Amino acid sequence: MLSIADPAPEFSLPGTFRDAVQPYTLRAARGRWLVLFFYPADFTFVCPTEVSGFSRLAPEFRAEDAQIYGVSVDPVESHRAWAKELGGIDYPLLGDADKTVSRAYHVLHPRDEVAIRATFLIDPQGLIQYSAACNMNVGRSVEETLRVLKALRTGRLCPADWRPGDPTGDLSGKY
Repeated sequence: MLSIADPAPEFSLPGTFRDAVQPYTLRAARGRWLVLFFYPADFTFVCPTEVSGFSRLAPEFRAEDAQIYGVSVDPVESHRAWAKELGGIDYPLLGDADKTVSRAYHVLHPRDEVAIRATFLIDPQGLIQYSAACNMNVGRSVEETLRVLKALRTGRLCPADWRPGDPTGDLSGKY
C-alpha cells in the first residue's frame, strides 16, 4: 500500500453520482481534501454498511472541504443499480473494472482480484496524509475517518482519541 507523504497516483475513472455517469479524476479534487476509499464489491454484506456510512456523513465531510470517492472493481452500471437499491448515495462511486487504479494504489487483493478495504486521505496538494487497510471481512469506521480528517486539518499535533475542541500541540514540538 502507498504510504504517508507519497504523491497520490493520478487516475480517471467512470463514476456515478445521482444516476449520472461521468469521468472522475484525482486532478478534479485538487485544492480540497479527498477521501478515497476502496471496497471489494457491490451487492455484498459488509460493503453497503460502509458505503451508506460515508453517505450518511457526507455533509460533515463536505463541511471539512473534503470530497469522497468510493472505488471498487465493479463496472459503473453495477454501481448505478446498487446506489438505487441503497436509496441513493451522496457522493460518486467509481468503477475500476480494469483494476488499474486498485493496482496503482497497491490495494488489489492478489488472490481474489478485488480491492481490499483501504482508505486514503489525500491533501489539497495531492499527497497522501493517511492510509488504512483492514481484512475484507471487517468494515472500517467512517467516523474514525472523519475524526482523522478533522485532526489533519488542524495542522497541529493531535493526541490519541482527539476530538474537535480538545487541546492540540504545536508542530514545532516533539511528536
